[in-house]
Amino acid sequence: MSEIEAELPAAFDPFAEANAEDSGAGAKEYVHVRIQQRNGRKSLTTVQGLKKEFSYNKILKDLKKDFCCNGTVVEDPELGQVIQLQGDQRKNVANFLVQVMSPVIILNLHNILHRTEEKFITSN
Repeated sequence: MSEIEAELPAAFDPFAEANAEDSGAGAKEYVHVRIQQRNGRKSLTTVQGLKKEFSYNKILKDLKKDFCCNGTVVEDPELGQVIQLQGDQRKNVANFLVQVMSPVIILNLHNILHRTEEKFITSN
């Protein structure tokens, strides 16, 4: 049996390169736009993953003014600052980020209610 064990190759991990700290695959930073059901028809839209150099309060002020909704910036110990908006504002936030924020932005639109995910890679 020792001969068979010696001939077996080591376990192959197909995601080893993606999980490596120095690989380019993990260097992409995504902006995640999610919706969370509160109660009944009420929901929250959360935006996380924006660069720290942006002023979250100014972004929130513009989002609230453009979409006629209320919102806040929440500090999370693991995720950092997260913008929360009332209602389903996923498409509006995605369009706002693409038009206003940066020339190259990678968005993940999550739909927790229906378990679907859309990815947009945009460049101006």
